[in-house]
Amino acid sequence: MAALKIRKDRTPTALRKLAKDADDARIARRILAIANALDGMSREDAAAAAGMDRQTLRDWVVRYNAHGLDGLADRWNGGRPPTFTPQEQAEIVEIVLAGPDAEASGLSAYTLEDLAKLCEERFGKRMHPWSFGRMLKSLGLSRQKARPFHPETDPAAQAVFKKTRAPAAGDPPADKKARSAVLSG
Repeated sequence: MAALKIRKDRTPTALRKLAKDADDARIARRILAIANALDGMSREDAAAAAGMDRQTLRDWVVRYNAHGLDGLADRWNGGRPPTFTPQEQAEIVEIVLAGPDAEASGLSAYTLEDLAKLCEERFGKRMHPWSFGRMLKSLGLSRQKARPFHPETDPAAQAVFKKTRAPAAGDPPADKKARSAVLSG
């Protein structure tokens, strides 16, 4: 089988200069492999010098012939589509911000497992709790919980306790004179 021809619109020297100026090391390696092959090095040696297999070099030559230097860049397809649609994600944010109904669900705060189970029931889509946590973080939510609040708390009793409490041993002195006397020694 005849060797695949490489387009010759650039000399090997020009390709090496482009490789030197390339920001992406992977693209620079691909350009150098093509420059070495254009210089007369065997395809296998040119590929080995660039840290790739001969077949991989062939694939990059095909892309270089078709698209020029732009063909040597990686083409990312965007990855896996999100599990939840933007509308469902907005609904999840509303659910998290509203919090659980303590009387109906018996929960005082959502855990990632609770939210994953709730979304499976509501949307019919499964997601591991850790993945669910990453999604919540991407939506701008954190895993911090509010300090627990007992429903029968009496704010008036708390205020009286704060005002009448005797100072503890580690508390700083209340007035400036006493504070400066403690600091000066």
